[in-house]
Amino acid sequence: MPKIHLTSFVAAPIERVFDLSRSINLHQISTASSNEKAIDGVMAGLINKDETVTWQAKHLFKTRLFTSKITEMKSPNFFIDEMVKGDFTSFNHEHHFKAAKNGTIMIDIINFETPYGKIGKIANAIFLKSYLQKFLIKRNEVIKEYAETQKWKTILI
Repeated sequence: MPKIHLTSFVAAPIERVFDLSRSINLHQISTASSNEKAIDGVMAGLINKDETVTWQAKHLFKTRLFTSKITEMKSPNFFIDEMVKGDFTSFNHEHHFKAAKNGTIMIDIINFETPYGKIGKIANAIFLKSYLQKFLIKRNEVIKEYAETQKWKTILI
């Protein structure tokens, strides 16, 4: 099972980083390049435990639907979203937050499996894991940009 593990430092309070990370509105801003938009479930504001969101986006030359559910949450330290419906066999994203001197350490751990047996494994090795990692890095850069400036007020207030 492929795994992505990213660690980022954000010079902002843990509560702000946690809330920005679960903001549907900020997620849509951070994924503008794939025109990702919420089309069902929680479609704006902050998503909470046991809530779902369905995303529609263009990835890898195809419009795709992906429904995820927040299965665990302990504010402001972590939450987990898991795929309910989508192109993966399984997809689990752990979001961890640790208060640090002058900010927050944000840790993302993604475990995913693709269908199609050996062909899926080859796709993972050649491009899919890298594609997902770049997607997540871009998302985290936007969270950082908003959290460290006054832009966060346009999302959370």
